[in-house]
Amino acid sequence: MSILSEFREFAVKGNVVDMAVGVIIGGAFGKIVSSFVSDVVMPPLGVITGGVNFTNLEWVIQQAEGETPAVALKYGMFLQNVFDFLIIAIVIFTMVRLINKLRRTQEDAPAEPTAEEKLLTEIRDLLKDQQKT
Repeated sequence: MSILSEFREFAVKGNVVDMAVGVIIGGAFGKIVSSFVSDVVMPPLGVITGGVNFTNLEWVIQQAEGETPAVALKYGMFLQNVFDFLIIAIVIFTMVRLINKLRRTQEDAPAEPTAEEKLLTEIRDLLKDQQKT
């Protein structure tokens, strides 16, 4: 078996394709959540905190001297990433919870009997009627 045919077999397997689709959708979902955080959640939070932009928060350890840049801990970016993570975790938790709830309601719903089951039920009922008479 050649390397090309092995690679083709590997690449066309269902799991690899499913994983690729998941990664692509996950990337797009990540952009949506990041936009939600930066464009919807953070502006009101900035107003509540007096217009503070979290991404610019930093603690300067050493001031810039000449052409040497300042040394700073940029904790604002860290806070922004923590907020991003928390919101992503809440959104994913909510989605998984909703999907599980939908699955449970589908499992609880009685399944429509198949034609075979209907026929067997009729035969059973006929046999019970014959035994009574």
